[in-house]
Amino acid sequence: MSTAKGPHKGRAARLGRLMPSGPSSAARTPFVLLVVVLLGGGLISLLVLNSALNQGSFRLNELKNRTTELTDEEQALQRDVDDYAAPDALERRARELGMVPGGSPAFLGPDGKVLGEPSEAVAPKPGPTPTAAPTPPPAPARTTAPATPPPAATGSGTASGTAKPPTAPGTTGTGTTAPRTTATAPDPTTSGR
Repeated sequence: MSTAKGPHKGRAARLGRLMPSGPSSAARTPFVLLVVVLLGGGLISLLVLNSALNQGSFRLNELKNRTTELTDEEQALQRDVDDYAAPDALERRARELGMVPGGSPAFLGPDGKVLGEPSEAVAPKPGPTPTAAPTPPPAPARTTAPATPPPAATGSGTASGTAKPPTAPGTTGTGTTAPRTTATAPDPTTSGR
């Protein structure tokens, strides 16, 4: 079996024309350029994607912080609403507005009968507010008689036509305290009957 190395015929000749017979650098240049462009484009797209993800994470952190602040504010406002909605706070505010507790209500039954006996709301008599601390009743007044009568006016006080001011009972003009004598008054709760 000998083969001739001459020109190829038929199908082999057509394939031989498609493939270059010698080394050619011109055929590799587009391939290298394509690989470089693909790698460069991939790197640039990775950088853009990475920066977009970082920007999104910063925005996410900002939104989480804002959500935490708004949640705290909502809880504070809810506490205020709960404080204002408490029964004692509502009653105090209603009294400040001049409202009074209602009387007993009457209800209509399904058959149209009135159940219960309605009564009017009556304003309580003005008095101390229930939140104010009660004040102790004043002690009964005791009368005290002066220990000594006021000294008679001397020439120095009456020469100008003015009298000395009276001293308080139990004191003398010199600033010393004289012994007090108290007269007992009848007890104001007994009428002597």
